[in-house]
Amino acid sequence: MEWKDIFIYAYLGVLGLLSFYGMHRMMLLILFIRARGRKTQPAGHFDELPVVTVQLPMFNERYVARRLIDAVTRIDYPRDRLEIQVLDDSTDDTQSIARRIVEMKKAEGFDIHYIHRTSRCGYKAGALEAGMAKARGEFLLIFDADFVPRPDILQRIVHYFADETVALVQTRWEHLNEDHSILTKVQGLMLDGHFTIEHIARSRTGRFFNFNGTGGMWRKKAIEEAGGWEHDTVTEDLDLSFRVQMMKKWKLLYLPEIGTPAELPEDINGFKTQQFRWAKGSIQVARKLLWRVLRAPLPLKVRLEAFFHLTNNVAYVFMVPLALLILPTILFRSHGGLKESLLVDFPLFFSTTFAIGLFYITAYRVIHGTFRGSLRRLLLLMAMGIGISLNNARAVIEGMFARNAEFVRTPKTGVTGSNGRHSALGIVYRSPKSVTVFVEFLFGCYFLVTLYLAISGGHFLAIPFMILFLVGYFYMALYSVFPSLKLKAPVIHPEPEGELAAYRQ
Repeated sequence: MEWKDIFIYAYLGVLGLLSFYGMHRMMLLILFIRARGRKTQPAGHFDELPVVTVQLPMFNERYVARRLIDAVTRIDYPRDRLEIQVLDDSTDDTQSIARRIVEMKKAEGFDIHYIHRTSRCGYKAGALEAGMAKARGEFLLIFDADFVPRPDILQRIVHYFADETVALVQTRWEHLNEDHSILTKVQGLMLDGHFTIEHIARSRTGRFFNFNGTGGMWRKKAIEEAGGWEHDTVTEDLDLSFRVQMMKKWKLLYLPEIGTPAELPEDINGFKTQQFRWAKGSIQVARKLLWRVLRAPLPLKVRLEAFFHLTNNVAYVFMVPLALLILPTILFRSHGGLKESLLVDFPLFFSTTFAIGLFYITAYRVIHGTFRGSLRRLLLLMAMGIGISLNNARAVIEGMFARNAEFVRTPKTGVTGSNGRHSALGIVYRSPKSVTVFVEFLFGCYFLVTLYLAISGGHFLAIPFMILFLVGYFYMALYSVFPSLKLKAPVIHPEPEGELAAYRQ
């Protein structure tokens, strides 16, 4: 066997591993198509509304603390049955801001409490655990600081808990600032894929799905029976979701027709921080629970989906050697003939690009009711998905081997003031620059050479993929070092005109 054969077979081997995750996307899409017509209805109705505790965990959120508390106090629910906990672990002036607002709302007659911990033990999970110990509500509605819940949210979800087997009701995230930039548009599409295709496919076909940390309401009894909030991972929401579902007595419901608006990170380093935490956390949960799930007396379909659910981010690790092997593979192919294209380029397109493309275009169509604009956004998403691979691959490796569970927050800027938001010059919260930025730049240069060789060698079918890799790595590197300071006023989306609009009727 010659050296060139080793490189080509290695390339095809890595591509084959990635194709399993591509096929998993297709499976979720098929499950979604089968299940999308099923509506979830409350099994009963409370004659007397139960007491609900709304928990608002926050850490250094000076720009959004008031917005969140104001929104929660506008929730349409009897005041004597609504408790609000501001779980503030802040170390800056968010403390004084939140305290002042809480006192104002208390004077207005709200049952609202400011709870401050001097130690961030357990981070968000620790704050939620501390609040739950003092909560008088039978149910816990949780919102992160970047959310703006609508007034009707409790009236729309509370009656699902009349079924005493329901542990959680999760709502769909909507995006306050999706049209702000390329970055926020891509994030919006990423999250729409998760909240439409993945969540509907999993929740309506008996697979495990997960609480997303915010925008959902828990039955306190279910949390307690599962062992409470644990903070040995940075995705305590995913961890708790799997532990509750493994008990088999509880149901977790997802309601895509109920949207809860939230703010997307507008800074590339904030986006990287968030993606790093999610990727690392999923692997930590896999390390903690996957073996237990696979050995549990659960249906094969549940165990198989749990495997892909918890290990999905491992695909980022495979993308790194795949990227490095593309150049030698092109060098060792004498020309861009049909045989080589069918052997290498077509499998790359079908098993990865085609599956991802169909997945996200479907999500876009469901949310927006049209395909117009979906292709451009999809191409940007694919480039950015490639560009974030180094950041997320490092997160996966750290999740596999590192024991620390430090929770690194994603800074929020808020949508306030006469011009729609705070001035960029006044923003004091910044995510640290990613340590992978130099490597991302080198990968961009690597694909600049690869693109030149693909063109000169006549490998024309490979050129579109080379451009995606080139754009993705350079975008991540350059915007990490030189984040844009231009902030446009956000456009708040109207009600969706796609399939989800039908649920609102």
